[in-house]
Amino acid sequence: MENGNQEIPENANEHCPGPQSKSAGKSDACEGCPNQQICATAPKGPDPDLVAIAERMATVKHKILVLSGKGGVGKSTVSAQLSFALASKDYQVGLLDIDICGPSIPKMLGLEGQDIHQSNLGWSPIYVDSNLGVMSIGFMLPHPDEAVIWRGPRKNGLIKQFLKDVHWGEIDYLVVDAPPGTSDEHISIVQFLQATGIDGAVIVTTPQQVSLIDVRKEISFCKKVGIKVLGVVENMSRLKQPVLDLEFERVIIEGKETIVEDVTEWAQKYIIENAPELLPLFACSKVFDSSRGGAAKMCTDMGVPFLGTVPMDPQLGKAAEEGRSCFEDQKCSSSAPALLRIVEQLIASHE
Repeated sequence: MENGNQEIPENANEHCPGPQSKSAGKSDACEGCPNQQICATAPKGPDPDLVAIAERMATVKHKILVLSGKGGVGKSTVSAQLSFALASKDYQVGLLDIDICGPSIPKMLGLEGQDIHQSNLGWSPIYVDSNLGVMSIGFMLPHPDEAVIWRGPRKNGLIKQFLKDVHWGEIDYLVVDAPPGTSDEHISIVQFLQATGIDGAVIVTTPQQVSLIDVRKEISFCKKVGIKVLGVVENMSRLKQPVLDLEFERVIIEGKETIVEDVTEWAQKYIIENAPELLPLFACSKVFDSSRGGAAKMCTDMGVPFLGTVPMDPQLGKAAEEGRSCFEDQKCSSSAPALLRIVEQLIASHE
């Protein structure tokens, strides 16, 4: 129920003046209302913290949310490598981790064990490089195994504090790594940032329907709250790695006993000596079922951009575990070019 622009509680009295009214909880119409005490004591008018957030965000040119409908699809890996890639192109970048219950970003950027420092300007991000700063609840936990058992209001309060108190300075991009799903954190980040201008959301999925079903809900969420979908990334589209990175096994069945023998060294030597023409090749295999068209078809059906695919690359997983960029050397030869093409599309959309 609404009164003007005010949301009226469903259990309010018939002639409720509205919870933001100066007479809220005090007028004759409020007598006997179960919300009377709350309305009488609640602060009135616009949230003053939104003004502080707007002032902080005035120095941020572009704000990109990284979302996923389902956990475990590589959203935080994409957030981390997107930030590394933008920084490598000499942009000033901030990475904000609002996955309150599962903060992976400190690990993925090699910042575990770091502490937040405060100055007269506010909270200082932790810097990977001079042009890549990071903020996460992971820096505030006394132990990395500490569970964060918070209800919605407390999570929302921390997100608001991150937005109004972290001093990013003049930066080109703020990448926001959100938790999976469409929960309190998503509603809060949109509510707090919308007035400052959100460029849009990058949504990460894997190819199979069990992930795409939830990603459709994520896209629907973005449309409902007015967030532009910059595009969808299909992560782990297939396993892809250089031939010599493969491991080989021989399975021997003797009666009821199965013996698995590692023959990787023999197989690699055989390829090098007898089939060197195979050395430049990549071995590929579809891990997830994409027979129904995967993310590309879903994007066509829902009218949103498809940014491309990123293969499942063991070297990318290793880079994330070691907290380093996949672009700094040639090890991530399967995934780095795919990620870079996606980053270049995002940059081009802002030029």
